[in-house]
Amino acid sequence: MPVSPLAAPLDLPCGQRLANRIAKCAMTEALAGVDDAPTVAHDTLYRRWSQGGISLQVTGNVMIDRRYLERPGNVVVEDRRDLDALRAWAAAGKSGGSRIWMQISHPGRQCPAMVARRPLSPSAERLRILGLFGTPREMTGADIEEAISRFATTAAIAREAGFDGVQIHAAHGYLVSQFLSPITNRRDDSWGGPLANRARFLRRVLSAVRDAVGAGFPVAVKLNSADFQKGGFSLDDSTQVAAWLDADGIDLIELSGGTYEQMSFVNGTGDDRRDSTRRREDYFLDYARELRKAVKAPLMVTGGFRSARAMEEALAGDGIDMIGLARPLCVDPDAAGDLLQGTVARVGIDEAGLMMGRGALGANARNRFVNLVNTVSSVEYYGRQMTRMSRGQPPETRHRHSALATVLRYLATTTLKALRRKIA
Repeated sequence: MPVSPLAAPLDLPCGQRLANRIAKCAMTEALAGVDDAPTVAHDTLYRRWSQGGISLQVTGNVMIDRRYLERPGNVVVEDRRDLDALRAWAAAGKSGGSRIWMQISHPGRQCPAMVARRPLSPSAERLRILGLFGTPREMTGADIEEAISRFATTAAIAREAGFDGVQIHAAHGYLVSQFLSPITNRRDDSWGGPLANRARFLRRVLSAVRDAVGAGFPVAVKLNSADFQKGGFSLDDSTQVAAWLDADGIDLIELSGGTYEQMSFVNGTGDDRRDSTRRREDYFLDYARELRKAVKAPLMVTGGFRSARAMEEALAGDGIDMIGLARPLCVDPDAAGDLLQGTVARVGIDEAGLMMGRGALGANARNRFVNLVNTVSSVEYYGRQMTRMSRGQPPETRHRHSALATVLRYLATTTLKALRRKIA
């Protein structure tokens, strides 16, 4: 019986070996305590995933600055105060044989107003989604240098705590991505304008992180293939930035796409030009093929993969090095092992029950509202399964709440977490 390409090990430029080609990509767990520290819940969840056969776990957003969160419940690492808890998390994530990398991130303007009413961003371009986000303050040169330093500090602590690598989050509209996009970066100084200037922040962060952790420690970047917004970060931009990262010595590039305004990383790109049998899978594979032409560094593609056939074809025929899974691992933490053993042909569940109506793409207000509800509902459904596993419970594979009820529950629990955090 031929061995699946999913089972082949991968050697990274820094020298680290990953046991197979399936990774658990980052998902926001929202399990931190009111002090922003990792908890036993993180240990339980990541220990369970480590037992499931994946070679690599990338944590959810770990914030570099406790003043600005992607959402209440994020872990924050800006000093060594929680080193023991971080060590326990890293050990749990490696307990079943997988590697664990810390994703380090700053939300920029995508910081909820309940956390900070004046978040930071390259430019004062507000994110207008239901009034949930405040108008950002344009970063000064000192703000920029401080943020770069914070990324390096968090990376160094991750290594000290026993994590096997770090991933710089430069996608999905967070701060690094905001510097890259002309929509959110309207600066006319050395940090804005031409792509080389807009990429300066990311490259400086990468350089500072590398200096902090050394040559033998994996440093990866999660990069948008595009913003999928008119006038935003494009595929051509992404290809050039990836080439620069490759020259700078990156160990792995994970390709994704979209922002809070265009959530392609959740819903796909809306591009139906591909073969119909693969249309609902591998959201960003077409874009990854273009990057493959420009870079030698390992490429990981995340978004939409469900069938073993599509994953194997991406590895064997498209020059992709790693497959990132997220949602399937929330409903079946053993999905990777099953794929590697060939006992299943497909992973994940039918998501139709998570939707409020069809949610068809469209310009009218109702469709925009329905699409937003559907997106948040699906994200929160999977978040609830992570919470269940963090308590030692099995995930639910049936949808027990309507889409609108799930969104209201998300708003209530997030607000409560924010209030508890402020009181503490």
